[in-house]
Amino acid sequence: MKTDLLKENKSYYSAKTKPGIEEFFTSNYISIIGKGDPDGKEFAEKIQALYPVAYSIKFYFKGKGQDYTIPKLEGLWWFDEEKYKDVSMEDAPKLILREEWNWRLLIKVPDFVTEEIVEKAKVNVLQKKQLPYVKKIELFTMEEGKVVQMLHVGPFNKEPETLKIMNEFISENGFQNNGFQHEIYLSDFRKTAPEKLKTILREPVK
Repeated sequence: MKTDLLKENKSYYSAKTKPGIEEFFTSNYISIIGKGDPDGKEFAEKIQALYPVAYSIKFYFKGKGQDYTIPKLEGLWWFDEEKYKDVSMEDAPKLILREEWNWRLLIKVPDFVTEEIVEKAKVNVLQKKQLPYVKKIELFTMEEGKVVQMLHVGPFNKEPETLKIMNEFISENGFQNNGFQHEIYLSDFRKTAPEKLKTILREPVK
């Protein structure tokens, strides 16, 4: 039987078109870190490295009768807060050069995936494909905690409009930001028209 990680984590992969409060606990991911323009070569090549490893892990467990679906791509985004300490959440995408953003790409994996299995999957992929960034992939654990989130519908360059609504909600409810901006890409942005993209925007708060 195949485990559907999207259905098993339905609340994790859903949000409304208005701000809401959720709480998420520990999850495991395969992950890779980078910096720079998300339209650039490094970003694309690191996504290309991440998916073969995700599928290698999946097929390993499928052979053991523990098959599961590969869920959505995610990303954590941050910048030098000392350098840009006066830039608000909604203004950051407009005022900070894309080259200065740090990011961590993520794909959720089941709890039974171990570091040993991830390393074996990396070796397997490297034997078949010339993807040097595969060596940089790691098993990553994140406990996100309380978040304010909202579904953004439309192109990425319109995200500041949604972030502004979220920031107002955060201020009105007396919260403070408590971590990196988190995006979950419900649409495949390589194949979907910009106006139809659906992205969950999530801000950890305390």
